[in-house]
Amino acid sequence: MKVLIVGGGGREHALAWKCASSPRVEHVFVAPGNAGSALEAKVSNVDIAVENTEGLLAFAINQDIGLTIIGPEVPLVAGIVDRFNAEQRRCFGPSRKAAQLEGSKAFTKNFLKRHRIPTASFATFTAATFDENYVKAQRLPLVVKADGLAAGKGVVICDTHASAIAASREMLGGSFGSAGNTIVIEEFLEGEEVSFIVVANDQQVVALATSQDHKRRDDGDRGPNTGGMGAYSPAPIVSEKLHRRIMREVIQPTLEGLASDGNPYVGFLYAGLMIAADGTPNVLEFNCRLGDPEAQPILMRLQSDLIDLCEAALDGTLSSTQVRWDPRAALGVVMAAGGYPEAYRKGDPIGGLAAAAALPGKVFHAGTQAVGGQILTAGGRVLCAVGLGDTVRAAHHQAYNLVHALHWNLVQYRLDIGCRAIEREAQVQK
Repeated sequence: MKVLIVGGGGREHALAWKCASSPRVEHVFVAPGNAGSALEAKVSNVDIAVENTEGLLAFAINQDIGLTIIGPEVPLVAGIVDRFNAEQRRCFGPSRKAAQLEGSKAFTKNFLKRHRIPTASFATFTAATFDENYVKAQRLPLVVKADGLAAGKGVVICDTHASAIAASREMLGGSFGSAGNTIVIEEFLEGEEVSFIVVANDQQVVALATSQDHKRRDDGDRGPNTGGMGAYSPAPIVSEKLHRRIMREVIQPTLEGLASDGNPYVGFLYAGLMIAADGTPNVLEFNCRLGDPEAQPILMRLQSDLIDLCEAALDGTLSSTQVRWDPRAALGVVMAAGGYPEAYRKGDPIGGLAAAAALPGKVFHAGTQAVGGQILTAGGRVLCAVGLGDTVRAAHHQAYNLVHALHWNLVQYRLDIGCRAIEREAQVQK
């Protein structure tokens, strides 16, 4: 079988690497891919942009691709799966209508409210309906979100009413382009954040290994929101009891609600949850694909064949599918370009890749390109260094050994990825 992975980030490098390990797979193409995916055995990059649905479809037909897996959100929200399905090409991901769960935060908040799925209280506004008095009447802090896709950065946590009003007006004024034509203002939820990802076909569902990511750029969960600065799996906070509660109160009613609304869901479904002190799993957001950087540690732990899992979802046989996991923990540290998540540097040579390749663990590329025999930075999030270990602390140690072997001008990364899990491990050992 030939496989096509759509996307060019760290998640797509990890997907390509994992698919290429399947004995069923002859070759994996990644469109457009990055410098790292091009170095994997049985993998080639293809210079087709993720937005070029017709070009991707033509390539899939001409190469007789057996399975296409969509990595990023943009083509999903644009309806690439519907287009592939119309030509009887197997494509793993939700339809355009189902992908509104990620494409529109206002859609999602209204969906959650209608189906009584726990989430923060909220209100939505456009430039014509924005009400400063509503903002001033809310308890602080407040969260202001751009309705549309903003590469994981359209969320601002505001500690004052004045800053919330300013953030709202900036979004409505175009700071995130058309993504901010509508905004969502919601209460700030206290608790611990968890990434809960499943593979679904309508109401059949298989949960993947739990994970947690770190959205804020700086140590101590400070600084601006990003697409993610690191992640680890499993998430110790998700006990068997909490796992059952998330499935019962979030995942199943979401899939049932989508089906009842006429939008049955197929693909990866990512629920970003805030676990309250009483154990309530409040939905912060949905993503309609694997998270990035959660995908990297999760796929490092996956021992089952990813191709088999995706095809089981497409064939409607998930209910009889068992997934095997490496019992060890995996932890990934994102190494970003100077300036990220605002304007960032590009074109800096990356040093230490050969040294890192000789160490335990795995370095996944994201924003990289090969030019004249060198690998250069080409994005905000550049690499994700992933370690494995019997404990999160051991995985942390292996991942940071990789990080310390790598370098480029003004590289930035957090030093505390996995800190909460490591603290939990220390408490258990006492």
